[in-house]
This record gives sequence, C-alpha cells and structure tokens, in this order.
Amino acid sequence: MQRLLVVEDDAGVRTTIKTFLELEGYEVEAVSSTAEAIRRLSESEFPIVISDIYLDERTGLDVLAAARRQNPDCAVILMTARGTMETVMAATQGGAFDYIAKPFELDTLLKAVKRAEERLSGQGLEDTAEEEDLPESEMIGSSPQMVEIYKIVSRVASTDATILVEGETGTGKELFARMVHRNSPRAQHPFLPVDCASIAPTLLESELFGAVKGAYTGADRDRMGIFEAANHGTVFLDEIGDIELNFQLKLLRFLQEREIRPLGSAKSRPVDVRVIAATNRDLQRLVEQGKFREDLWFRVNVVRVILPPLRERKGDVALLAHYFVKKYNQRYGRQARLTDSGLEALNEYTWPGNVRQLQHLMERLVILAPDARIDQGAVRDALRATEPREHAVETLADAEMDQIRKVLAATGGNKSRAARILGIERKTLYRKLERAGLAGQD
Repeated sequence: MQRLLVVEDDAGVRTTIKTFLELEGYEVEAVSSTAEAIRRLSESEFPIVISDIYLDERTGLDVLAAARRQNPDCAVILMTARGTMETVMAATQGGAFDYIAKPFELDTLLKAVKRAEERLSGQGLEDTAEEEDLPESEMIGSSPQMVEIYKIVSRVASTDATILVEGETGTGKELFARMVHRNSPRAQHPFLPVDCASIAPTLLESELFGAVKGAYTGADRDRMGIFEAANHGTVFLDEIGDIELNFQLKLLRFLQEREIRPLGSAKSRPVDVRVIAATNRDLQRLVEQGKFREDLWFRVNVVRVILPPLRERKGDVALLAHYFVKKYNQRYGRQARLTDSGLEALNEYTWPGNVRQLQHLMERLVILAPDARIDQGAVRDALRATEPREHAVETLADAEMDQIRKVLAATGGNKSRAARILGIERKTLYRKLERAGLAGQD
C-alpha cells in the first residue's frame, strides 16, 4: 500500500476521505492548506497525492506543480466541485493523474487510487500487447480473406479494367481503390473520389462531365468535370447504386466510349481515366427490381471484389488496433498502450461499423485513456458510449439477463425471492424471462 497525502480545506470531507482510505489499508496524512501540503511534500515523499483544487489563496494546481517537482512520477488526483474547462485543461497539461468532480462516491476515489498504484508499481504494464512493425497503409491484415484481396490488387492494378467493390459500410472500399491506384501505372496522376449519394441527381452530370458557360443558371464560365480533372488517373465512384436511372445511361456511354460531353456543349472529347465503382447495396437485386440498368451492371462488373466485414477477419483486429494507436499517438502526442485485456475486449466485439468503427474507437481511446493504458474497462466503456443505439440496447439487455441469471442461481431458482433482490415485480421478472425464452426454466 502507498503513502497518501490528502489536501482538503473542508474538515468533514478531509476526515471522511482519510478515515475511508485508512480502512482500506493506506497510510494517510491529511492537511488543510496549500502551504502545509507544499511543506510536507518538501519534507517527505508521497507517491500519491489527493488534493482539492480550490483551497485558499493558492490552489491544488500549485500542489500538483510542487508534487511533480519533488517527484515526477507522483500520481496527483485532483478534486473539485467548481470545475471549469480551464481548470481541467490546466490539470491535464500539468500532469495530473486523474480529475474527480465533487460530489463523488468514495468507491470512485478508491478506483482512482488503485489505478495510480498500478501505474506506480508497473502492474499491468507487462500485459501490454506487443506492437510489431506496422505497415503504412490502413488497408492492412494478415487474415486469409485479406491475403486474397492483396492478390486481387496485384492482378488488376496494372490493367485498366473497371472494378466493382462491394462490402458493408466501413469495410474500406475507398482504401482498396486507393491501393489499386497507387500500384498502377496511373499512380503519378490524380485519384479523385466521388460520393454519388451526396450529390443531387440534377448536379451529378455537371460534376462528372463538366459544363460550359450558360449551361445553367449561374454558370458564368466553363467548368471542368471530375472525369477530365482526373485525366490519366483514377476516379472512384462511391455508392454507385444510388445513381438515378436517367443518368445511368450517360454513365454507361462514357464507360463504353471514354468520351465526355460537358453539360450544354455539342462536342465530345476523349478522356483517359480508370473507373473503380463501389456500393454497399446489392446491385444484382436492384437490377431485378428495375432500379439499376442491367447493361451498366455488366459494364462496371468486369472485376468484382467483395470486401469482408471485420467480424469475419477477427485475426486482423489486433493489427488494425495497434496501427490506429500508433497513428493517433503520433497525431496527438500521446503514449497510449493497448493491453492484452484491452485487445481481448476488442476481439469480443462484433464491429457492426467495421474498420471505420474500430478506427474511431481507437482515436477516442488514445485521446481519453487514463494513465496511457487502454485496458478492458476502457474499451468496454468506450464501446457503450459510442456503439449504434440498437447495439447498445442489445448490450444492455444482455447485461440485464446475465444479472437475472446470477440472482436466480443464487436463490436456487426461486423467482419470487429473485424478483425482490432485483427490485422488480414478480410478473416483470416472468415477462423478461419469457422474452429470453427462459420462462419455463427453474
């Protein structure tokens, strides 16, 4: 157990904290002023300091600075009931280990103290998951599915074949297109992505083919389209399944003839671009429904690539997670480390948002991870805070049923007693058990 210094001007709060921590086995010294705290820090070493921020003419930030001067490894936990963005920023930038808002549960303070102990003792550092040499591209993975994707890239990159990339949202369709472009003879020329779903149907033609002066209201000059701007390069048409039928024929003609006719112009001119299209919709079904032209489907489907969802390539989660930790450590000047327990929590998840969801989660964790360790608790808390609502509801329901099962087991299956312990009506318990298919079980 560590020696603790508690700095709190409220006598009642000071006594409560001191008594509670001593009952937990800690050696605690408590003082009431900044001056007393700084004096004691100069006389003796305290690995952990707990201080209120607003004390007297000086503040807990002065205690923080003094503690860090005496011992750069000192873990300082700051408390306040009047926190502002400025004080939180000052505490964080000053090297505070944690920041607790009053009023708080004593268990919350104890958890912060135990985390500080773990960091000071190096506990948990041994389980930091190893970082191997990581690739520069985010299109990474060593699973059999990704190896097949790499093989496809190696085969098609040197050609001009039109490619259709299919896959769920967040699987990396644009990353795949960029990888093909970078490995092609067109690599020194533009790569221009177009989100077809975000451009109004009336504007898509002028965006892709360009327009001449006077072609529409406000067209006061000739405007180059994306296909011409990407000449000798690659155009990535994302969400091609959202293009309206009346424009699909014009796109088909372009893919066949490789000529553009700007809106309002009577002349066509050749353009040399490779087209990679992508969709998260079932184009074949859209063809059957009459919402997508069959001839355009055949034209874009020269090479078809289906990117696997992350849940089917679980072996790649660790590599991706480490990549994103490294990336965001560099971006934000952090030193976050993913622990084995954190990686285990990542591998337990089903990733409905695929690689994009994992990327955003790791960015959040790098920014917010306490004491630079991304462990199981941090991952699960972040997932609960960020996952789509329907998955969050599902997670809460699962947790509730786990609790019900535990209470039923402890009561020997006595539902009346279990309902009392759970604080719910007996009929409510039966209803929950029926929904879970457990109503007939004792």
